[in-house]
Amino acid sequence: MSVIRNILNSRSNQDGNFFNVLSPILGFKPKNIQHYKKAFTHRSLNKKDKEGHAINFERLEFLGDAMLSAVVAAHLFKAVPGGNEGYLTKMRSKVVSRKHLNELGKDLNLIDHIETNISKEQFGVNIHGNLFEALIGAIYLDKGYKYCRKFIYERVIDPYVDIEQLEGKVISYKSLLIEWCQKEKKEFDYEIYEDTGNDELKHFAVKLRINNRVVAKARATSKKKAEEKASKRAYYVLQNKIQ
Repeated sequence: MSVIRNILNSRSNQDGNFFNVLSPILGFKPKNIQHYKKAFTHRSLNKKDKEGHAINFERLEFLGDAMLSAVVAAHLFKAVPGGNEGYLTKMRSKVVSRKHLNELGKDLNLIDHIETNISKEQFGVNIHGNLFEALIGAIYLDKGYKYCRKFIYERVIDPYVDIEQLEGKVISYKSLLIEWCQKEKKEFDYEIYEDTGNDELKHFAVKLRINNRVVAKARATSKKKAEEKASKRAYYVLQNKIQ
C-alpha cells in the first residue's frame, strides 16, 4: 500500500507543478489537466490509451489550428467589412503564418514543458508553433469556445493584429515575386545547385533570373530557404517596380 501511495503522491505533485506552470500561461485555472498534458506529449514516447489510440499533441494541434483560423477569420470579417474573400484569406494567412506561431510558442517557452524521448535539439523550429496550436486545442476541450476565443484574443489578436501593418507584411517573397512576374509577363527562373563550400551542414545556392538577367543570389541549408532568401533580395532590388 505504501508503494501505491508514493506513486499517487508523486503523480499528484507532478500535476500540481504542471498546474502552477500552466495557469499563468493560460490566464485561468484549467479544469481537466489531462488535456494539457496531452498537448505537451511528443509522439516519441509512443504512449497509447486503453483503446490503443496514440496519446500525443498532434490531434490537438489539428483542432487548435482550426479554432485559431476560425477566431481570426471572424475577427477580420468584422474588422474589415469591405474586404473580399481573397483579401481576408491573405490577411488571415499573415496572422496564422507558421513563422508567427513559432514566435508565439517561443515567447511562452512552451518547449520547456514538452515530454519527449528525444533531445530538444532534434526538434525542427516548427515545434514551437505546433505546441501553441495544441495548447489552443486543449483549451477548447477543457473550457469550451468562450475561453478558447478569449485566449486567442489575448495572445494573438489584441497584441499583433493591426490591419494597416498586416497589409504591408510580406509572408512569402517568392510568391510575391512570382505573382509580379506573371502579372508583368516576365520570365523568371530559379537556378539551384548544391553548394560545395566548407560548411558542416550542406548548403544550396540559387541564382534568380528575371528575363535572363541575374537579379539576386543566395545560399541556405535548404532549397526552399535559398529561393526565399534570393526572392527577398530581388524584392528589395525591384521594390519600386513591384509596388
